[in-house]
Amino acid sequence: MLTKQDLFARKMFKPIEFYIGLRYTRAKRRNHFISFISLISMLGIMLGVVALIVVLSVMNGFHKEVRERILGMTSHATISGVNGELENWPEVQAEAATFPHVIGEAPYVEGQGMLISGQKVSGVLLRGILPDQEGKVSEVISAITNGSIEALQPGEYGLILGRELALVLGVGVGDRVTLVTPQVNVTPAGIMPRLKRFTVAAIFQVGMGEYDRGVAIMHMEDAAKLMRLESGASGIRLKLDDLYLAPQISRELALKMGGYYRISDWTMQHRNFFAALQTEKRMMSIILSLIVAVAAFNIVSTMVMVVTDKQSDIAILRTLGASPSSIMGIFMVQGATIGIVGNILGMIGGVLLAINVEEIVSWIESVFEIDFLDPSIYYITKLPSEPHLSDVLLIGFTAFIITLAATLYPAWKASRTQPAEALRYE
Repeated sequence: MLTKQDLFARKMFKPIEFYIGLRYTRAKRRNHFISFISLISMLGIMLGVVALIVVLSVMNGFHKEVRERILGMTSHATISGVNGELENWPEVQAEAATFPHVIGEAPYVEGQGMLISGQKVSGVLLRGILPDQEGKVSEVISAITNGSIEALQPGEYGLILGRELALVLGVGVGDRVTLVTPQVNVTPAGIMPRLKRFTVAAIFQVGMGEYDRGVAIMHMEDAAKLMRLESGASGIRLKLDDLYLAPQISRELALKMGGYYRISDWTMQHRNFFAALQTEKRMMSIILSLIVAVAAFNIVSTMVMVVTDKQSDIAILRTLGASPSSIMGIFMVQGATIGIVGNILGMIGGVLLAINVEEIVSWIESVFEIDFLDPSIYYITKLPSEPHLSDVLLIGFTAFIITLAATLYPAWKASRTQPAEALRYE
């Protein structure tokens, strides 16, 4: 039996609440059902944390894949003229090349058109490029699957089509298509649309339907002639060493160039799409957090049963001088230990699973001969995963707060125990 002096001596070296709480956690309980419920609560928290880390890591990987494929065709920042035509573009390009964080720049021409092949018609985004400079700002050259970029020569009117667009039109490398542009010709017969025959020089595939289905690329000189651009360019596309600096660099460029040009960045061009992805990630986090919340309810029921089982022990501690706050601390330590252990195991297991999820999914597909991501339907045929330390720490902190909150009511109930009532029938 511990005396008040013993309790005081122990408290000098170790908080008595921490000592007794851990002892209750380590001790073999008389009621095995309580031990079973505690184990289930711990496993529930662990599984909830694992699910959160893995799902958010996969979503991070998916967002990265989509972002890279979009930016493989667009650019980090764009300088364009206010009327769709950039005057003195070589000087503007040279000035942009000297700006901090800019590692690539290339001129372009952009417009709308319609491609015709036999009875098949499709609207397209026309983009004129300089083949020797385009590789500095996009991945389209490396995405060519048939043909060669060398076939894109000025004056020869060659086209590079996306794979899906070529399938829709039923054409391949070397086939001829007719391009119709919004510009018109005035003839004795009246106003006629501008038509021009092009040869398919190459086919690319970047893995994004928006571009594989709706983009046609030609030499910039041909595009400027076709769209009657006297300056020869619509704007300059820029690549930065850090894509997340694009908004800041765009603002600084606009200030430096005196507001004579329209400067935009990828966050402006695809704001709604990336905002939707971020909202999806946030909602998935909230939904999966309910798994941890359910496990926390198990901690509540476990601790209520523990408090009921330890009524006599609580009464003895109270008679030895333990305050209600000390009793509350004892059971908060016990409940929090369950949550912390489950949380730590979940974080370790979640990170390990997130790192190896692609190999695990591939193994399951090979064993059961199934495809989680059918190549005929999805552009991304592998399950990307990118765990972020910030996500793991946030999940761990949130799970800890939830489990700690779950111990408050049982611990408060234990602190309200009256020694005389608890020992009446002992």
